[in-house]
Amino acid sequence: MTRQTKAYLAVVFICIVWGTTYLAIRVGIRHYPVFLFAGVRQTVAGIILMIGALVINKNKDLSMKNILRQMLVGFLMLTIGNGLVTLGMRFIPSGISAMLCSMMPIFAVLLNLFSSKKDHFNSMIGLGLLLGTCGVALIFRHNIADVAQPAYLGGIFLTLVATASWALGSLVNKKQGALTNPFFNSGLQLLFGGIFMLMISPFADNYTGFQLWNTEGLLALVYLITFGSAIAYAAYMFALSVLPVGIATIYSYVNPLIAVLAGYLFLHEDMNIYTGLAFITIVVSVFVMNKGYRAQHKEASKMEPVPEKAFPEGLPVE
Repeated sequence: MTRQTKAYLAVVFICIVWGTTYLAIRVGIRHYPVFLFAGVRQTVAGIILMIGALVINKNKDLSMKNILRQMLVGFLMLTIGNGLVTLGMRFIPSGISAMLCSMMPIFAVLLNLFSSKKDHFNSMIGLGLLLGTCGVALIFRHNIADVAQPAYLGGIFLTLVATASWALGSLVNKKQGALTNPFFNSGLQLLFGGIFMLMISPFADNYTGFQLWNTEGLLALVYLITFGSAIAYAAYMFALSVLPVGIATIYSYVNPLIAVLAGYLFLHEDMNIYTGLAFITIVVSVFVMNKGYRAQHKEASKMEPVPEKAFPEGLPVE
């Protein structure tokens, strides 16, 4: 089997695993407090990834500057990003959460527009933003009665804040430049993000009726630690090293569909014509806005290579 074939198989693996993490999270938080569950997941996954990274490449940057940078990225992408997504899924279906998270590139483009002097708004970006808004409206269209409930609306709000924070953390992560050991640094991000969630847990979680041993919840946790974080991220980094960025990151378009189907099949979550239309609209909006971003970036900087993706790479928000 060629290296390229293995990379394509890695992309398929990523699409399936990261698409099913929403289902695993939904199952896990049925039995465990939100921030405790997410914190344990990311902390253990971070330790595993750091050990694996050091086995492959013993170089590491333990300077205070690098540690603080990874701490910030971990807080934005994992403590706020992953933590609030996990909390939001207490109130909204996993499929809806996945579709909202798929809008992350839109937030990244908007943040780029506000933070970069060479980037500017154009018609394609405007069309993508409009389509994305329509996609969210289609989600509400079928669930209009649920939107009237403060808990459901709060879940939507938490997920959008989480998605924006993930985009911001990704931009900060992108500006780091060359890294001594990117796997090790990613492990640091997971570790710090998880530790922060464990620190928040006593103040934000409800431990009433909490039991440590629960087979279903523990299986979900083990799946998320091993497949959802450690193995899938390693596969993702391998795919990025072999394939074009646009192919390696195709998971961002496939994950919502996998999540909706998994929620429908295993959790009996609602799936209807509006769910399908919302999925298509959001995916198209991400594609259009990303295309508009590349076009205006090319105009603004003829001397620089055109990025294939409007947002930097990183761990999934799931």
